[in-house]
Amino acid sequence: MKSMTGYGWREQASGDTVISVEIKSYNSRFLDLSVNIPYWLGRLENRVREFISSRVQRGKVELSIRIKEKNANLTVLPDTDAARSYMQAVMEIADALGHTGEIPLSLIIAQEGVLRSERVMDVESYWKVLEPVLTEAFTEFENFRETEGRALLADLTAMIDRIAADTELIAAKIPEMETMFRDTIRKRFEEVAGNAIDEQRVLQETAALLVRYTINEEIVRLRAHLDSLRKELQINPAPGRKADFICQEMNREINTIGSKNQILEVGQAVIDAKDALENIREQMRNIE
Repeated sequence: MKSMTGYGWREQASGDTVISVEIKSYNSRFLDLSVNIPYWLGRLENRVREFISSRVQRGKVELSIRIKEKNANLTVLPDTDAARSYMQAVMEIADALGHTGEIPLSLIIAQEGVLRSERVMDVESYWKVLEPVLTEAFTEFENFRETEGRALLADLTAMIDRIAADTELIAAKIPEMETMFRDTIRKRFEEVAGNAIDEQRVLQETAALLVRYTINEEIVRLRAHLDSLRKELQINPAPGRKADFICQEMNREINTIGSKNQILEVGQAVIDAKDALENIREQMRNIE
């Protein structure tokens, strides 16, 4: 199991080139991948995206790649026609304003299109240098997520154990609840009919009340959901989505038990189970 929170960074020098890769991730319902790469390596962006998306299922992932070169194969080309046009326009503005000072060359050079750079590059050669650095950064990133995942699993297991204990406490109170219903019905009959009580009628009314308020089915389903959740966390490397669904079903059963409850101890166990379940659902937002 892995956390959606992770971090990895690697920097490596190869000849005159220094490549650094940084990967960060946060919680997100789906995979939200952001790639920051030098514009002249834009043709490699799809490969980088595929590298991450094939290994991460969900989370907001930010990947940044920086490359420093001492001897870049860069050619700078001037556009003299554009420079003349800019100069002519600036001179006309100067004449209109009565400006007689010298027009600095830096003003013309700074205009868009006057200087154009072209990088002579072999994309495949850059990928061969970049891929190992990306792999090492991702390995650190995965180790971070796995470490966080182990801590999350320990906490989730403790919360599941709490709910399981509450479930068994509630289940142990079922006979007491049934006895309480029966005594309540009998007391009401005694208030109305005195000692002339129809035992068959008492049993019928008790049975009808038990059908309405029994929690046996909820206990059975809650135990099954607990088993499913434990299994999902153990065998599924990315249990987040399915585990969240199981938690919704558990919440339904716990709420139903609470609505049918008539005993103080059961009410306290329901409150504790809901608190533990809320902690689980909060932690689930951190799981891939």
